Amino acid sequence: MSYAYYPGCSLHSTAEEYDKSFRKVCSGLGIELEEVSNWICCGSSPAHATSHLLSIALPVHNLSLVEKSGRNEVVVPCAACFSRFKFALYEMERDGELSRKVNEVVGCDFGGKVNVIHPLEILSAKTAIARSKVVRDLSFIKAVCYYGCLLTRPPQVMKFDACEYPMSMDNVLRSVGVDTLDWSYKTECCGASLALSETGIVVKLVGELLAEAKRAGANAVAVACPLCHANLDTRQAEAEALKGEKFGIPVFYFTELIGLALGYGQKELGLDKHIVSVEPYLSSLRGGV
Repeated sequence: MSYAYYPGCSLHSTAEEYDKSFRKVCSGLGIELEEVSNWICCGSSPAHATSHLLSIALPVHNLSLVEKSGRNEVVVPCAACFSRFKFALYEMERDGELSRKVNEVVGCDFGGKVNVIHPLEILSAKTAIARSKVVRDLSFIKAVCYYGCLLTRPPQVMKFDACEYPMSMDNVLRSVGVDTLDWSYKTECCGASLALSETGIVVKLVGELLAEAKRAGANAVAVACPLCHANLDTRQAEAEALKGEKFGIPVFYFTELIGLALGYGQKELGLDKHIVSVEPYLSSLRGGV
């Protein structure tokens, strides 16, 4: 299996452990990734907050690069990038005038035939192979899967999993031995990019998420979004002070947990970058890291 790969800005910087771990997992499962040549930022939140045209043109520029390369599928791990790519395809298909303007701005004639997919969609089809390659027992990890507010919403645009109660991450992690728990906060918002402009809101939301994870019996949170990871990992001390309770719950990208199960090491997966220590978990792994 081979896919065009759009890492986006976060996976080349603050979320490089997501990039590292996804590439390792793909390598271990026989999935080939070819990074899109000369990709640019998709615009994320800033573009659609300032210019509708720009917010569509930036993703389309990247999609046109995929199309020109002869590929018709691109895997996009970042939830924000995934959302913007999906919105661009949705609006280009339904608004002829917008499509004309975007193609004029980008300087291309985008055909709209590129399928945007998430890593969870790829890995959901590889659970049997992943299960056969497990070398470490992760059954001691009781994780809640946190999808965040972007991956499944709005459902008519994203067309990804079940909008209110998705299960793809749960099922993939269960296939490699992680015990994933039911909880009611799977798609609640963590505050996303308000972390700098409205820090108090993010700390409150993070505290509510972690408190609910703790009540569910979790000793880990699995995520699929760089902003979710950043907020839950870096704001725990503040959330503890606000809530008056101790959390200390490590936040893993789901790809890191799969990578651990497949036998990859701490630095290979980027686990040394985490703020909330994962050392107690690593020392519990059969065979070490």
